[in-house]
Amino acid sequence: MPNPFYITTPIYYVNARPHLGHAYSTIAADVACRYNLMRDRETFFLTGTDEHGDKIVRAAKNENLSPRAYVDKISGLFKDLCPELEIRYNHFIRTTDPAHIAVVKNILQKIYDSGEIYFSEYKGLYCFGCERFYTERELVDGKCPDHKTEPEVIKESNYFFKMSKYQDWLIDHINNNPDFIYPERYRNEVLSFLSEPLEDLCISRPKTRLEWGISLPFDDKYVTYVWFDALINYISALGYPDGELFKKFWPHVNHIVAKDILKPHGIYWPIMLKAAGIPVYKRLNVHGYWNVDQSKMSKSLGNVIEPLQIKNKYGLDAFRFFIMRDMVFGLDSSFSEESMVQRINSDLANDLGNLFSRVLAMAHKYFSGEIPEVDPVLEQELQLGLESDAIKAIDKFENAMEKFEFHKALIAVWEFISRMNKYVDITAPWELAKKKSSRKQLEAVIYNLLEGLRVISGLIYPVMPDTSANMQKHLGMNPDESYYRLEILKKWGTIKSGIKLPKSVTLFPRVDLKKNELYSGENSSEKILPELKPEISMEEFNKVDLRIATVVHAEVIPRAKKLLKIEVDSGKKLTIVAGISEGYNPDDIIGKQVIVVANLKSAKIMGILSKGMLLAGFDGNICALGTVDKKIKPGTSLS
Repeated sequence: MPNPFYITTPIYYVNARPHLGHAYSTIAADVACRYNLMRDRETFFLTGTDEHGDKIVRAAKNENLSPRAYVDKISGLFKDLCPELEIRYNHFIRTTDPAHIAVVKNILQKIYDSGEIYFSEYKGLYCFGCERFYTERELVDGKCPDHKTEPEVIKESNYFFKMSKYQDWLIDHINNNPDFIYPERYRNEVLSFLSEPLEDLCISRPKTRLEWGISLPFDDKYVTYVWFDALINYISALGYPDGELFKKFWPHVNHIVAKDILKPHGIYWPIMLKAAGIPVYKRLNVHGYWNVDQSKMSKSLGNVIEPLQIKNKYGLDAFRFFIMRDMVFGLDSSFSEESMVQRINSDLANDLGNLFSRVLAMAHKYFSGEIPEVDPVLEQELQLGLESDAIKAIDKFENAMEKFEFHKALIAVWEFISRMNKYVDITAPWELAKKKSSRKQLEAVIYNLLEGLRVISGLIYPVMPDTSANMQKHLGMNPDESYYRLEILKKWGTIKSGIKLPKSVTLFPRVDLKKNELYSGENSSEKILPELKPEISMEEFNKVDLRIATVVHAEVIPRAKKLLKIEVDSGKKLTIVAGISEGYNPDDIIGKQVIVVANLKSAKIMGILSKGMLLAGFDGNICALGTVDKKIKPGTSLS
């Protein structure tokens, strides 16, 4: 049997409602867990809420609630979000759970008894938003880097953990275990921080200042610092120290966190484990932020994206697909409804949806909805490499998923979908259907297409479980029989001839962002063209200066998803920012003669002054430049 797999999300701080960042972390953990089920691993998935500390007391006071009533309310929102997002955890932990509190006290006492905790007076810079002390070098322009506020100077007596004692050990452990913190940029960030002397960690707060927390077992006048409490959830949930779950799953743990809590997880947590005599975790997986309007989501900025609003508007699997496909794990990503709608219409409705509906429609049209009997020799001959392409896609998918490169895993699946669509065009089943002599070839082609859909239905399971089940049901399979297992996916020829298939359905209706609503129906797979704009007079049209231009230089604009910076010769040099990078690489267009609007009012885009417009057409994920069929002098006017 493969090794067990243990995945954890950060336990979410309940000082605010769940937002897109929380949803991403939890869905990423769910995707990783489902993938490991595909590998026949025994899995354990932990999520939950962090419920102690200063910020909780303040948030509760703002809502005229007791801390207990407040955390019950917000924790409930996080828990209720999981089934809404098809997240299947094994345990939802709360740091107010009695079992968790007992483990925290156990570990505190253990470390205290070993002489690693001492009492001292301390004066330092304290950020109430972060609930921790900062050193001068950690501040940015004298302010907390996260909250942009100046920390307050606090002088008080507290208990301290001898964290500095373990600095050299942690550096050695990170260097000797290159996968300990992933991606590498965050490993380097932690090592950079550890290149400076590490201070001891204040692990208590006096009850004269804060009562809402876990009392220290060796001094009940103090409560535990929230991070020394919260981090322990990863083992308390498994029944540390003697629980069977702890023995089975802890050696195989993968943590998922956002980059803003790298320091507690990359420094505090491994040192706490080492001091307590507990084996350190296997790997820390760190992802970036979801930005809105180029800024990190923030309640104060009013740009928080609530996941249920998006899910209810566009569908759960479309939402899960978008956030897994558009974020490179470890880097920041930007959210916009426009980019999500583009993904839905291009990748889901056009690529996957059209392929599925076409193949099912042909199975019904040519074989009355039955999976055809197939000649094994012809089936092999007419695969045209489809089986080997499926195996390559599965291999790429596995390699990417093991590295938490979820976007690459989906790219591998969509490369196979593209291959399937080309297979339809190459084999032309509609032509084979015209001749009785081609009947057996038609049977083989349709069978291979259904087999390819079976493979796709399994590969999308971790990200789009509902769509996976829907596809399998319409392919004559029982989704409850784990057809998503990799062992089964790799066996070409799994679907059985003679099975009656249900009528096809629209997997993903196209979205009309202009109307701000979904639409579907018999023609939903057809290309939707924009409505004609109002008529204009010749006088108005003559104001537009259309000219032939030659592209002399093009380059990608950093941080811009779709934009290229293009220099053209239109009789005079123009710089144009154009959203065509998904259809063209810079090298593809250098030397091309294109059509430009040469008298468009200048506009600053991504800090670049754009002085014109390139004419191009967009059809789903296809971008086509307006060009000329004969070489002509740059600057020639169109008339």
